[in-house]
Amino acid sequence: MPSLDSVITALPKEYLDDATVAAPDTIYTASNGTPVPHPYEVQRAGENGPLLLQDFHLIDLLSHFDRERIPERVVHAKGSGAHGIFKVTKPLDDLCLADMFSTEGKETPLTVRFSTVGGESGSHDAARDPRGFSVKFKTEEGNWDVVANNTPVFFLRDPAKFPHFIHTQKRDPSTHLTHADDSTMFWDYLSQNPESIHQVMILMGDRGIPKGYRKMHGYYGHTLKLINKSGEWVYAQFHFISDQGTDFITQEDSNNYGPDFAQKDLYGAIDKGDFPSWKLCVQTMTPKEAETLFEEQKINVLDMTHVWPHGQFPLREIGTMELNHNAINYFAEVEQAAYNPSHMVPGIEPSADPVLQSRLFSYADTHRHRVGANYQQLPVNQPRTKYHKSSFQRDGGMAFYNHGQAPNYLSSIAPISFKPRTMDVDKTHGEFVGRAVAFLSEIRPEDFNAPRALWEKVYKEDAKERMIKNISGHMENCREKEIIKRQIAIFREVSPDIATRLEKATGIKGYPGIADLHFNGTHNGMAKSEKNRTANGLKPSLYFGTNQNGAPVPNTHAGINGAKGTNGHSNGHTNGHFKGVDPK
Repeated sequence: MPSLDSVITALPKEYLDDATVAAPDTIYTASNGTPVPHPYEVQRAGENGPLLLQDFHLIDLLSHFDRERIPERVVHAKGSGAHGIFKVTKPLDDLCLADMFSTEGKETPLTVRFSTVGGESGSHDAARDPRGFSVKFKTEEGNWDVVANNTPVFFLRDPAKFPHFIHTQKRDPSTHLTHADDSTMFWDYLSQNPESIHQVMILMGDRGIPKGYRKMHGYYGHTLKLINKSGEWVYAQFHFISDQGTDFITQEDSNNYGPDFAQKDLYGAIDKGDFPSWKLCVQTMTPKEAETLFEEQKINVLDMTHVWPHGQFPLREIGTMELNHNAINYFAEVEQAAYNPSHMVPGIEPSADPVLQSRLFSYADTHRHRVGANYQQLPVNQPRTKYHKSSFQRDGGMAFYNHGQAPNYLSSIAPISFKPRTMDVDKTHGEFVGRAVAFLSEIRPEDFNAPRALWEKVYKEDAKERMIKNISGHMENCREKEIIKRQIAIFREVSPDIATRLEKATGIKGYPGIADLHFNGTHNGMAKSEKNRTANGLKPSLYFGTNQNGAPVPNTHAGINGAKGTNGHSNGHTNGHFKGVDPK
């Protein structure tokens, strides 16, 4: 491991001074700094009498011990982390005014946290589960948090589904079993929400158990906006492409790995100087291209279950992320690391992706509950700007930095300084005009196009056999055959071949398709009868049956300045440049 002086660290000096002091150079004390001769001594009324309440050291010790844990994350509880550097190799200044992308060779310190999703903090690293891939870039303009996964899509596109979905990935409220022993809840949700099928096929495929965190890609999944210095903007999708390549663990082999395998693998590699790295790449498209993409190919850039075709929107390399330093203290630097997709820097803006919009609120709310109102004052979360930061946020639990005697309002006596806005926000958004509507998406034929390409064009025969075996094995723990019949019907819409194989593997005959099915979680745009069209018999709202299904509405970008995007620039890369990237 390199010395702290040889890397640009993501942590403040004051923290490092404390974290790196050698144990022989310290004196044992109580929490108030008073030296204590021996940590095991207690005060008693005689050598065989009761303890004394005046023994501050003992009371202090036990009281703090009782409070050593903070609530674990509801999702992504089991994780590993490290620090490193992002270095620009190909500036993105033509598309984005963010300083961190401005010049070749520019370096930005960062902290990464990888994780599983559904399990508890003590769960197994070789579980079949998506993996979290979060990066906190400590830029000179503030923190940019990328809260991503190792899959390009997700199970849902309607944000209110998220808590319900996660409940089905947790323990049964009565039996307290996970879906490793009882998968009924797991498949019940999926069989009622068929837009999840693309993610299900990835999860049950080889990428469902990556061989450690070093050998997986990262995908933001959500569509963002990049704004350049001219006020032009494009839609964007960010990808982290592993320089180690990708690898996987089969379901059968997963039992041969220790519960902390991924943590051990990541820590050990960095500790011996084998620093893992990823290329940060971006796909972009203009606002007009986004409209055309839906009109002609029914791909919705605001839908987390859809992917952008790499042939049309090739990856453009920006730089390299290298992890070169392990955490000195896991709790302080990994467990307390708090990532928030609403943390963006000038030049990066959110799109109208509804799941992203909901995450902009929920992540910060989680951290305030789990860590505290002043979680951003903790060393691992502190921004590393060159200017003195100030705000009118004050007080609250553990307010280490409270802005001294500076006014806690916009004062004319001691005025605060401001930095001018670097972009015209009036030009970075589409036109959203209309009445408030109650929105729930519907399943349509185009939702099966990308999963079908995954099956027919990406998965080879041995990978197909493994996916069928993984699914059928997992379904063995589902108590309701009706659920399996419905799920096979959904697979049949992707490919009759999948349905036939699953019927043979499970011994259960699935429904012929979803045309005669009613879903409780989504509207069925493929239903033959009107009674099966709406979710739970919901009365159709005003938007229902429109062509867009939540996609950008034609001409809402009229008058908006759109940059050329990667399609209009020579980025030097094609889809085939990065091995292991899906040709989707």
